[in-house]
Amino acid sequence: MDFGLVLQTDPPASRVISLMKRAERNGFRYGWTFDSSVLWQEPFVIYSQILEHTEKLTVGPMVTNPGTRTWEVTASTFATLNDMFGNRTVCGIGRGDSAMRVAGRKPNTLARLSEAMKVIRALGSGQEADLGGGTVVRFPWVKPGAELPVWMAAYGPKALKMTGEEADGFILQLADLYLTEYMVKAVKEAAVAAGRDPSELKICVAAPAYVTEDDSPEALAHAREQCRWFGGMVGNHVADLVAKYGSDSGMVPQELTDYIKARDGYDYAHHGRSGNPDTAFVPDEIVDRFCVIGPAEAHVEKLRALRELGVDQFAVYAMHDAKEKVIDQYGQHVIPVLNA
Repeated sequence: MDFGLVLQTDPPASRVISLMKRAERNGFRYGWTFDSSVLWQEPFVIYSQILEHTEKLTVGPMVTNPGTRTWEVTASTFATLNDMFGNRTVCGIGRGDSAMRVAGRKPNTLARLSEAMKVIRALGSGQEADLGGGTVVRFPWVKPGAELPVWMAAYGPKALKMTGEEADGFILQLADLYLTEYMVKAVKEAAVAAGRDPSELKICVAAPAYVTEDDSPEALAHAREQCRWFGGMVGNHVADLVAKYGSDSGMVPQELTDYIKARDGYDYAHHGRSGNPDTAFVPDEIVDRFCVIGPAEAHVEKLRALRELGVDQFAVYAMHDAKEKVIDQYGQHVIPVLNA
C-alpha cells in the first residue's frame, strides 16, 4: 500500500515544503494539496519547490477542477513540472466545491469534467487534443515518454460510473469500510462494462488520521474533535447528492446520507479546519467511520481492511494539531508494518 500526505497550502509555503520532505523521509510516496485559489496559496508554484526538495515524491491536487483554469493551462503546468522533474505528478480532479463556490460559481457538470479529463491527460502526455470548435492543439515541447495520470474524486452513482469508465484512478474522500467496498465495487464494475481492466485503476482513500497514545476516552475525544471538520466537508458533497437524488431513492447509500439531516449550512471560511463551527452536527460515529483515529495498532488494523477492499493508497489529511506527530508515527509504526 502506498501512502500520501494531504495539506492545505497555508502560508508560509516553506512549512508545506518542510512537511512534505518529512513525509518522504517517513516512507510516504505522494504529496497532495487542496486547490482552492481564494482560500489558499497557489499549489502549483509550491509543487515545484516540493519536487525540487524531494527525490521520489509524486505530487498533485486533491483536487483541481475544470473551471478555475483553462484546460490547456492546467495540462501545460503539469507537463512542465514533469519535464523538469520526471513524471512525478498526478492530476486529481473533481467538479470543484470550495474553489468554485467561494468564487460565486456552481461546481462543474460531469459532462464538462469528462471533456476536461480527456484534454488534460492527452496534452500532458504529448498527444493532440480538441479544445472545442475544432481547435486541435499539441504541446510541441513535450518529450516522448511523458505521462499524466488523471484520478477522479467521486461519491454519486453517475460520478462513480464515469470514474470507472474514464479515469486512471479513483479518489474516495472517506475511510468508511462499508462505503469503500460499495464505491470501489461500483467503479470497478463500470470499468469492466467499459471494456477496461479494473486492476489498472488506482484506488486512493483519503481521510484524516490521528494517532493517539492510547485508546482512553480522553485521547479519543480529543482526536475526534480534531477530525470532526472532515464530516462537514464530506457533507457538502453529500448535500449535493441528496438534492439531486433524494435521501430515500436507493441511488445513494443511506450510510452516507443519513448523518447530514442535522446539517445547517456551511461557511467556507472554516473549510477543512479543525474546530470548524459548522461541523458540530457531525456525530462521533461518523468521525470514527470516516476517519482513522486511535493508537497506531488501530490504524494498522483499519488500513489492512481497506487494503483487502482493493485500496492502493491511503492519503492522510493532516489538518489538525499533530501534523508532525502523525507523519512520524506513520513512518515508525504504520507504514513499515503494513508493507512488511
